[in-house]
Order: sequence, then C-alpha cells, then structure tokens
Amino acid sequence: MTGTTEALGGSAAVDDAARSVARPFYVYAVLANSLFQRGVFVLFLQQRGFSAGQVALLQTLLYLVSGLAELPTGVIADRIGRRAGIVIGQLVVAGCLLGQGMFANYWVFLALFIGQGVGMACVSGSDTALLYDLLVRRGATAGYVRIRSRFTMLGTVTSGVAIVVGGQLQEISWGVVYAGSAACLVLAVVVLMSRVPEIRGADAVDEQDGAAGHGDTTAWRAMLRVATPALVTLVVVSGLMHATLTPYIIFTQKTLSDQGAGTALVSVVISAGFFVGGLTPLLSDRADRRIGYRVIVPVSLLTLAAALGLSGLGLVWVTIAAFLVLVGIPEITAVLVDNVFNEAVPSRHRASLLSMIAFVESALIGIGYLVVGALMDGLGSSAGMAAYAAVPLLACLLWLPVLFRGARVTTGIENPADQKTA
Repeated sequence: MTGTTEALGGSAAVDDAARSVARPFYVYAVLANSLFQRGVFVLFLQQRGFSAGQVALLQTLLYLVSGLAELPTGVIADRIGRRAGIVIGQLVVAGCLLGQGMFANYWVFLALFIGQGVGMACVSGSDTALLYDLLVRRGATAGYVRIRSRFTMLGTVTSGVAIVVGGQLQEISWGVVYAGSAACLVLAVVVLMSRVPEIRGADAVDEQDGAAGHGDTTAWRAMLRVATPALVTLVVVSGLMHATLTPYIIFTQKTLSDQGAGTALVSVVISAGFFVGGLTPLLSDRADRRIGYRVIVPVSLLTLAAALGLSGLGLVWVTIAAFLVLVGIPEITAVLVDNVFNEAVPSRHRASLLSMIAFVESALIGIGYLVVGALMDGLGSSAGMAAYAAVPLLACLLWLPVLFRGARVTTGIENPADQKTA
C-alpha cells in the first residue's frame, strides 16, 4: 500500500513538473502566432505595387534563406542557448515586420524578407529543443506528446483567429497590422525571458552519467552516431509528408476557386481547415498510446493521397469535404514524429540536429511547391492535385520496410532523469 501511495505521489509530482514547464510555452505559442498579416500580406504587397512574380520571388527567397540558415542557427543556439536563439530570432522577425510596414521599395523588401528568413531559422528547432530539455531536466518527458500537441493546437488556432483579426485591423491601416504583429512577438520574448530558464548544449542533461562517454564534439559527429537507417528514413518520409501537406493547404485555395467556389467560401474553408488542423493534435497522446507512430505515419500518408485524389474529381463539395476531414490527421503525425526526433538526438546538439532535420523538410517543401505548381499549370488545378498524390504514396512505400521489419529508429539514448523517476 505504501509503495502504491509513493508511486501515485511520484506520478503527481511529475505531472506538476510538466505543467510548470508547459504553462509559459502555452502563452508563448499564442503570442508568437498572433501574426495578423499572415492572411492578408499578399494583398498588402500588391497594394505596394509589386507584381505576382515579385511576390512569388519574395516567398521563395523567404523559404530558401530560412532553410539555408537552419544549420548555422541551430549550432549557434546550442552554443549560446536555446532561449537566446529564440529571442534573437523573434526580435529579428519583429524588426523585419516593422520595416515592411514602413517601406515600399522592392529592394528593401528583399532585404527584409532575407532577414525574416534568418529570424525564422533561429526559432526553428530551438523552441521544441528548449521545451524537451526542460522536461528532461524535470524528469517529465513522458508528458511531451501531450504538451507538444497542446502547444501546436494553441499556435494553429491562434493563427486562424489572427487571420480574421488581421482583416479587420487592415481597415484601420496596414501599419496597425504589422505593428500589432511585431508587438505580439516582443511580448512573446518577454514571456520567455521572464518565465523560461535558459538551456545550452553544454548542459546536456541526457548525456550525463553513462551516456556522457560518447562526448561528441560536433553536431556532425552526433548526427552520424544517431543516424540509424530507420531514423534517416523517418526524416525523409516526414519531409515528404510536409512537402505534401503544406502545398496542399495553400493550393487548395486555387483548386476550389477553379472548381467554382467564391472567394468568401474559399476563405471560410481555409479558415476552418486551420481550426481542424489546430484541434486534431489534441488526439496525439491517445494516438501515441493506442496506435504508435509506426502505424500512424502510413495512415497519414494514405489520407493525404486520398485527399489529393478526391480533389482531382473536380467536384467542389467533395474537395471541401476531403480537405476538412483529412487535413488534420497529418498534424497528429507531426507531433508524434517530433517526439521521436527529440528522443533520438542528444541534448548537447539537440537544436543543431533538429535544425538539420528542419533543413531537409524545408528543402522538400520548396521542391514540392515547384512540382505542384508545374503539375497544376500543365494538367489543370484538379488533375494536378490528383497527380501529386504520387508523392505521399512514394513516402508510404519508403516507410513499409521500417513498419514491417520493426527497425530501430532511436539509438537508445537514456534520460537519467526519467530513470530516476521510474
């Protein structure tokens, strides 16, 4: 009886520790995703006098710079601290947004979008690395999937609300839209600085004791040590999933329009898709316990292929139904895969290694945009979407050997804090 009481007390203590770590991250997720320009920035750029080609170049440059900057910014975050990397990145993005609201010269915008891409790269990988390592320090990594799913939900739902609010703020002035976004990012930085402790790669909680003997001095050596064939496959498969989902969400707007949906209906459907994609990650913890990432990965890929195929029928209500029903399932997978990546990489180089993974995903997303655009131009929007279903099907085939052979994804890095808790 005493042992049971102690176990329950220990579990309650772990839950309390997880909640104390998570609370400021939830506030941060809301503030960092209150980007009011996100849903109207294309209109803003057009009103600045930029052509569609110039707008496309700005977006391509943003993703390209963000992807290329992933590797150096991840290393910097491990050296100076994950919180410091996030703070620097968000302040850079905030400054670039203010600049976009103040200037109209295209060359200035090119420089501002380059800076914004670097800022985004500083944040990418550092935020989840900081969250996971704080949970490691408190012996509460068992709650990561649940916390990460809520973190994702709050960010995505806030983005949907911010899109609506941004449209209203634009009636006042574009300056209010961009200044409001920058102010929310600054407030997010204040929350981090006041409520979240710093962690550097040198703190390496999960490499102390027995695991410390590996002593990798660079992120590249650490990557070689943890890069099992199954983990590499998961990185590629996850990248292909994101390279399908992201263009699918964006180009569904054109597909619906070409199938006869009005602008108002398209905006409602896309906004609803944001809410669906934000709420479904709340099921991640249950999916992890009952199904596991090995099975949920091919399920997500097949649902994406089905959604793309149904969009190819050219029936607007079928496209809408497929979009709303299926768009949230890959978001569940993204949370579970993120947990696997964090378990697989050591704390000392966590931000660096997660940035390497993000670089692969960014590169595949960029290629995915080009492929979808080419298919839609050549075959039409509906047929082009259906043809792109080959990408998630290819990813599913790549995953089948891992699924059926039970290949090991992680290298068995242990978390001493978890062991003590157990």
